Amino acid sequence: MSRDGAVRARFFRAATVSAAAVLLVSGCEGLGEDGSAAGPGPAAPDGRAVSPLRNPDGTEPGLAPVTADADKAAARKLIEELPTKGRGPKTGYDRDKFGYAWMDTADGVPLARNGCDTRNDLMRRDGQNLRFRTGSDCVVIAMTLNDPYTGTTIDWRKQKAAEVQIDHVVPLSYSWQMGSSRWPAAKRKRLANDVLNLIPVEGRANSAKGDSGPASWLPPDKSIRCAYAVRFAQVAVKYEMPVTAADEQAMLRQCGG
Repeated sequence: MSRDGAVRARFFRAATVSAAAVLLVSGCEGLGEDGSAAGPGPAAPDGRAVSPLRNPDGTEPGLAPVTADADKAAARKLIEELPTKGRGPKTGYDRDKFGYAWMDTADGVPLARNGCDTRNDLMRRDGQNLRFRTGSDCVVIAMTLNDPYTGTTIDWRKQKAAEVQIDHVVPLSYSWQMGSSRWPAAKRKRLANDVLNLIPVEGRANSAKGDSGPASWLPPDKSIRCAYAVRFAQVAVKYEMPVTAADEQAMLRQCGG
């Protein structure tokens, strides 16, 4: 088998194991009518957070803690399958190489071309008590956000937009150093606008993170750190992207490894 084929096979096994583990944890009675995994964590009417293990496409709100032993075992299995490599140079990185922010035309990701840009899609996904600009059902001007990174509640208003920022769980600069510099432009646009890789969070926490991987930065709220590691790994699996060995070990430690 070629090296590229071996890498693809490892990613496929990781995704398959993760999905199977979720089904085992949920049980047959935990399946919705459409066959999707239910159980603790499905989105509630008030927008409460969902476990990343039960939200594999990122379309449900928030990031709920991963606490059950079986869930942590599934998380570790997913993380252990990630290939590792050293972080390359940042030479040539530019945010514009991932498309303009926040485009609604990154085909191939959830919510693309729905008439609402990615930022507002995420505000609508995770916010509660939403208020929209007059005449719009897209542009959010006020909301309440339960920030998963700090565990605080933010009453956000558009006049102070920076109080809530959209975090790329896998930072774009990090992805560049791990291989996205060689991706087609369309794939980079998908990563930048994929709701699986995006979470509205407290602005100060997002600024503190910068382009760090999990070995250098983790959410201040320790209860969410395994869930954060799972989401980081889910994005890496989806985009066939390696992580550094230090980041992999840091993610495993958050989930009891």
